[in-house]
Amino acid sequence: MRSRIVSGYGELTPREQRAADFILDHLDDLAVFSATEIAESSGVSKATVSRLFRRLGFADAQDVRDHARALRRRGVPVGPAVGAQPFATQLAAHLAAERANLEAMLAELSDGRLESTAELLASAREVVVLGFRNSYPVALHLRQQLVQARVAVRLAPSPGQSVAEELEGLGPRDAVVLVGFRRRPAGFAGVLSALEGRGVPVVVVVDPEARLTVAPTTRVLSCPVDSVAPFDSYAAAMSLANLLAAAVLAAAPGSARARIGGITSLYASLGELE
Repeated sequence: MRSRIVSGYGELTPREQRAADFILDHLDDLAVFSATEIAESSGVSKATVSRLFRRLGFADAQDVRDHARALRRRGVPVGPAVGAQPFATQLAAHLAAERANLEAMLAELSDGRLESTAELLASAREVVVLGFRNSYPVALHLRQQLVQARVAVRLAPSPGQSVAEELEGLGPRDAVVLVGFRRRPAGFAGVLSALEGRGVPVVVVVDPEARLTVAPTTRVLSCPVDSVAPFDSYAAAMSLANLLAAAVLAAAPGSARARIGGITSLYASLGELE
């Protein structure tokens, strides 16, 4: 939307420019604004706003809202601006969205895939947790949890490194957790294909929409990141990391307890914790 307005701004009438200026200042709200609201807020007629939409290549206000919502589904941070509703209403809507994400994530785990995934990760020679862009913090947290339950867990890609050197040497005895929530980099599918081509067991952690882009044979843990705010929420993703790490610990309790004991002793001898 921004690029369409900027590229054709000079050809707009003064009134259309006023409406365009308002839209540029409120791009995050396009998913909820009507043509009447845009017209009233920018001080022009509804007909002017309708002409502007047509100039930008949209049929009407509903087409604009559909475009904004489609962007939101792909992870683009558009949506109601903070302060558009009373704070208590915002909190209630946020809680409802978080609860819905958690319930959807937990419902998918009822078929035993969490336990089978944990057994894979517990028995692998090495586990690599791989996350790009906004998925990297989730991958980092999962690695931090897993490394307490088993040896040989590393995070990739390392800062400043490409992916190839991180994956070379992995094989059927290893496992990779590939975290890829929406707005994934263009090379995501290639990384997954390369791993599967080498026979490396892969666990893909993605948003539900991404399930359609991976092969039916791929092991998938689906986690919604929908939010009423402009930005995606990773609360359910962090909860999934917690559940998965706990299940890995439970899959090999003896060795996990010994490792935790050793780590705790090192904490004390190194004086790392309060």
